[in-house]
Amino acid sequence: MPDPAPAQISVDLSGQTALVTGASRGIGRAIALALARCGAKVACVARDAAKLQETVAAIASAGGTALAVACDVTKRESVDEAVTKVTTDWGRLDIVVNNAGITRDTLLPRMSDEHFDDVIATNLRGTFLFTRAATLVMMGQRYGRIINISSVSGIRGNKGQSNYSASKAGIIGFTQSVALELAGRNITVNAVAPGFIETEMTSVLGDEFKDEARKHIPAKRLGQPEDVAECVVFLASRAASYITGQVMTVDGGMTV
Repeated sequence: MPDPAPAQISVDLSGQTALVTGASRGIGRAIALALARCGAKVACVARDAAKLQETVAAIASAGGTALAVACDVTKRESVDEAVTKVTTDWGRLDIVVNNAGITRDTLLPRMSDEHFDDVIATNLRGTFLFTRAATLVMMGQRYGRIINISSVSGIRGNKGQSNYSASKAGIIGFTQSVALELAGRNITVNAVAPGFIETEMTSVLGDEFKDEARKHIPAKRLGQPEDVAECVVFLASRAASYITGQVMTVDGGMTV
């Protein structure tokens, strides 16, 4: 039985537009749904637009507005086209959530160049490309919220994830640097670092593994995608206007 989802916070994002990468499933899907629930129009981004239809349909059925955008986050041309499409269709871009990420877990002696390069390209380069493209729009607006999804693995490392941990640690350093550059333009840049979140990617680990994981989490439960989504909603709101360059851990106390 899944652990409970958190209560929903009330935030008004009406009139704003958002873009969420990796929105076809898991944490990205939960973030897209949460932003739409608060009134934002949401561009849902993934490599395969067909896989986004469930997310877009769920937003539409709840009375929201969403757009499916096919994009390879590792390619500058594809990223620039995605941002241009959103700003052309909707006139502005207020919120960007860089969530797209992959894993290629293995111990370092067995890690290939491709295992390392693929993870860095998607997780870190993708965050860089979308942030740069969005910044050009947001600077003109003199308003924006950029939220990058890191991981507790980027804070303290994890065996078998040297590539993933490096990418997520890189996102933290990138976030803090860009936050300093953009603070004077009314653009905040923050990172969210989830702990063990129950998603399709973790569902294959089995109940025994999850029960063992709970023993190492002070909150004694696994996180849900909605736990991360509600944190993102807060950071995307005007209530968080004086918060920038921060890393918000959503991990039930794992990194305390």
